Amino acid sequence: MAKKIQKKLKLQVTGGKASPAPPLGPSLGQAGVNIGEFTQRFNEDTRDRMGEIVPVVLTVFEDKSFELEYKVSPMSQLILKKLNLKSGSGKNVVKKVGTLTDAQVREIAEEKMPDLNAGSVEAAMEIVKGTCRSMGVEVK
Repeated sequence: MAKKIQKKLKLQVTGGKASPAPPLGPSLGQAGVNIGEFTQRFNEDTRDRMGEIVPVVLTVFEDKSFELEYKVSPMSQLILKKLNLKSGSGKNVVKKVGTLTDAQVREIAEEKMPDLNAGSVEAAMEIVKGTCRSMGVEVK
């Protein structure tokens, strides 16, 4: 018999650097999760993604056990990483901060594909291009 789900949390935590400090600790405490066990398991699992923002879906069961499901980093983070930038443009129409090629857009789309609601890589590329436009990044 399957365990009964009590709560599902969607969190974005820096890889390898989870700590019981706010804002993570209080949200885990309210869900009844063993905070020490979560931080230890999360940090072990994301050691190879140190410094990246790692989205995680935390499923808490009635017996207070939990399950972690890791997602791909947010698309904006993938774009910034590809361009070696700290942030996008505050004025995306006026000020451009960088340029991506179609090949780089395809790489980002293929990496993010498991988390996207797109039927093909080409459709995923259009989603990436839209995010680029909103960040002030040109696509050539």
